[in-house]
Amino acid sequence: MFRTKRSALVRRLWRSRAPGGEDEEEGAGGGGGGGELRGEGATDGRAHGAGGGGAGRAGCCLGKAVRGAKGHHHPHPPATGAGAAGGAEADLKALTHSVLKKLKERQLELLLQAVESRGGTRTACLLLPGRLDCRLGLGAPAGSQPAQPPSSYSLPLLLCKVFRWPDLRHSSEVKRLCCCESYGKINPELVCCNPHHLSRLCELESPPPPYSRYPMDFLKPTADCPDAVPSSAETGGTNYLAPGGLSDSQLLLEPGDRSHWCVVAYWEEKTRVGRLYCVQEPSLDIFYDLPQGNGFCLGQLNSDNKSQLVQKVRSKIGCGIQLTREVDGVWVYNRSSYPIFIKSATLDNPDSRTLLVHKVFPGFSIKAFDYEKAYSLRRPNDHEFMQQPWTGFTVQISFVKGWGQCYTRQFISSCPCWLEVIFNSR
Repeated sequence: MFRTKRSALVRRLWRSRAPGGEDEEEGAGGGGGGGELRGEGATDGRAHGAGGGGAGRAGCCLGKAVRGAKGHHHPHPPATGAGAAGGAEADLKALTHSVLKKLKERQLELLLQAVESRGGTRTACLLLPGRLDCRLGLGAPAGSQPAQPPSSYSLPLLLCKVFRWPDLRHSSEVKRLCCCESYGKINPELVCCNPHHLSRLCELESPPPPYSRYPMDFLKPTADCPDAVPSSAETGGTNYLAPGGLSDSQLLLEPGDRSHWCVVAYWEEKTRVGRLYCVQEPSLDIFYDLPQGNGFCLGQLNSDNKSQLVQKVRSKIGCGIQLTREVDGVWVYNRSSYPIFIKSATLDNPDSRTLLVHKVFPGFSIKAFDYEKAYSLRRPNDHEFMQQPWTGFTVQISFVKGWGQCYTRQFISSCPCWLEVIFNSR
């Protein structure tokens, strides 16, 4: 039988759909150092892969997927058993095929490129009518109960559900990336439906549960440093060699220099590798191996570390992370296939005396730094804090491996590959 190219593209796209469903876990998502957890079975049981975790599971160890709370009840009890699962799969397949068959050949090719590269290749926006909703769960025979209650999805949400997160239920669970044409637009006539132009949103719980806790000494000033210099939280204000031979202090205190909003240092265990990377553009990709990569390439840095663990973790960084400065703060998007771990003063309750290490799964975004909150934490009426440097403008990010009380590594300086992001406090 003669088959058109469009039909072949539709079948190829369906074969590229996200694996698993609401009752399955995605192996890659939870692979970041889980075997090194102490008492793994007794720790937070909500830590699951981002792609396949159920709606009641957390989007990160110390957070949760938005609107994925426990106790969410459907108006009808869901059907159970293999027949129900098969019916839901058939409904989703029929709806997806009906949508894809309406796309032009060039649009199908663009979508396939984004899906097969898993976001590693920069792809254009897939602009489609924004007011078109898709109804899922209407395909049950008359008189029978559907496999799941009827649900209405926008086109972007449907494609994200099919190709990225099968447990996705609501638009409030996702966040557009700043590279997308639809970023910041409200109800546009044409909306981008490229599933890799969106990320899954991490929402932190308040108050956070005990997991990896650090004393708030992280926020205390360090001695013998110039005033108002955001310093390294791990090295106690150690001067790094910055581009052009300047120390960090000289770099951040250059009069009238507002060209950069942060600097990034890459570490392997206790050794910094390469020079500081000054960030001037609103968005920065930090990666080890990225097709068509443009940004801070860790693979180009010369490292003398021969540790097998470091080399193994280094090879898993892959597409890495995307660091973006937006209106409400600085966001980190995990583009890699493994979890990342983040510690930031602005991620936690300001009344808490401890800091937490947050686990962010692949495909998830988290607001890692909030300028307004950071300034409020400086305690302007506290003479001691005003007279000394402030380390709350530093965020630490570890690739693949976590640290803290639940891990064999107590400090981030024991992690194989990690970043220190120091924000310009001005």
